[in-house]
Amino acid sequence: MPEADTDPGSETGRVGAALNRMIDHAETAHAERRRGEERVRRSEERMRRLLADAGHELRTPLASIVGYAELMNRGAGPVDAAPVWRRVAAESARMTALIEDLLLLARLDEGRPLPTAEVDLAALVAEAVWQARAADEEHTWRLALRLDAPALVAGDEPALRKAVANLLANARAHTPPGTTVVAAVEAGAECRLIRVRDDGPGIPPHLLATVFDRFTRADTSRSRSGPEAGGAGLGLAVVEAIASAHGGHAGVRSAPGHTEFTVELSPAARTEAELPSPAGATGLSERR
Repeated sequence: MPEADTDPGSETGRVGAALNRMIDHAETAHAERRRGEERVRRSEERMRRLLADAGHELRTPLASIVGYAELMNRGAGPVDAAPVWRRVAAESARMTALIEDLLLLARLDEGRPLPTAEVDLAALVAEAVWQARAADEEHTWRLALRLDAPALVAGDEPALRKAVANLLANARAHTPPGTTVVAAVEAGAECRLIRVRDDGPGIPPHLLATVFDRFTRADTSRSRSGPEAGGAGLGLAVVEAIASAHGGHAGVRSAPGHTEFTVELSPAARTEAELPSPAGATGLSERR
């Protein structure tokens, strides 16, 4: 009804105003229902795509295991069992890792609360760098700490540990031997920041917008050992999901010679007994 017909000083105007309110409520409800239907549609589409991608990823290791099993059961000619069982074990481990990542993503998607405790990011990242150095001597691994305050966050330590491990594994898998990878922790007054950067060839520009999407694979030119050596494309999706579950976010910047992933988290609540580290604490740098 036009505004002239909604004058509260007359009965006709009050009826007109009530009619307008009823129409507004109906339009709002209709718009909300359409938004809900669109969310459901997108969720179903995402689930179908996820199931299709997961099925595709599982099919390859399953086919390998079936093939090796048939080879062992054929019994035609001498077969060295040791390498066969090593390949079966490797494919089984690949399937297990994929399923565990999918289950973790499903739990995070459901919004289940994570176990919460005080986590020292400096110690966590330092341990991850030491493990990466022990597992891969072809890269140069460095640790840098820039702490103006204790690097403490409230969160799930195993999940945060996995996020850091995934970032380091991503750098290892997609950069050539000799690349320097630096894992840094920064602790300021407002946030806690994890940075993992490398001086490798960089991420192709067309992949940057989707690098955290599930089953996104890097261009094979960025892989040092071919596409079959890479993962299923879930590692960075897990990083983003873990960061979001902790109220933070993950980001990436990349150019040839400099790729940097970041995870920003909120600081843990501190007590009066906690004293900050000296401002401008000296960063630590360790070579492999």
